[in-house]
Amino acid sequence: MLQRMSLTEVKDILKTWREDNSRKSDEIIEHWEDTIREEIDDLGEEKWMILEQVCVAGFDTYRPDVVEDTLYLLIQQFTPSSLRVKRLIAMRYEMREEWGEALEVLDQILEEDEANSSARKRKIAIYKAQGDTSKAASELTKYLRVFQSDQEAWQELCDIYIQEQEYNKACFCCEELLLHNPHNHLYHQRLGEIRYTMGGTDNLENAKQYFSQAVKMAPSNMRALYGLLLTCTQLATNPKCHKKKDYAKIVFWASKQISARYNNAGLTDKQSKLPVIEGLMSQLDVSGK
Repeated sequence: MLQRMSLTEVKDILKTWREDNSRKSDEIIEHWEDTIREEIDDLGEEKWMILEQVCVAGFDTYRPDVVEDTLYLLIQQFTPSSLRVKRLIAMRYEMREEWGEALEVLDQILEEDEANSSARKRKIAIYKAQGDTSKAASELTKYLRVFQSDQEAWQELCDIYIQEQEYNKACFCCEELLLHNPHNHLYHQRLGEIRYTMGGTDNLENAKQYFSQAVKMAPSNMRALYGLLLTCTQLATNPKCHKKKDYAKIVFWASKQISARYNNAGLTDKQSKLPVIEGLMSQLDVSGK
């Protein structure tokens, strides 16, 4: 339970959460029940923004009673023709799992405002909730034609393509993320993982480069270290490989880095010798004979 605050204090904290784009839904509902609901008429100029904030919190926490109370007041003030009110009405249909009605309202919004990012995102969320990944991917593609710098959307589309095993398209999405933020080691790691999954010498070579860059940027990235270890082991044990010694050196270096991190975590030398590492080393020994 939150400590009861004055209306002024509640308004200030809600304003801070709006500016920070924080969805403190449980706390907002508590403030609604403790303070705001009884003093709605004293909210002043922020009344309608706060009611919209509380309404969204009602969706997040599945409180149909709160949604109905706040949405009713918003409809009375702005009429159902308001685009922001329409978005809330569509979200109410979503809450009830009335997907067709929700999509119909969202399409009406987009007819009036093609660049309405909230409506497009809600459509994508509906298709994902229905398990229709092909439509979700199609809608995300349309969205990204307009909002090309939305990194979260590129990540979402990348995840969908990975789920559908369309790895070439997933690579394209991840490369777009790298263009937006080339210093994010997680993007390098993700692209290395996709290339490794695709397989083949060329893809493994590319995976090695991405994993190496991820480790260079974040030496503590264990996932990238394991990726580098596995990738170089695959390359070194390939009968057609002409750089086995170079790859073997990288494998030994990566294994030492991994073992050192387990030692730093308080594990003994025996515990840090993981079976997966020992197995990979034995492959290298066999291939070198």
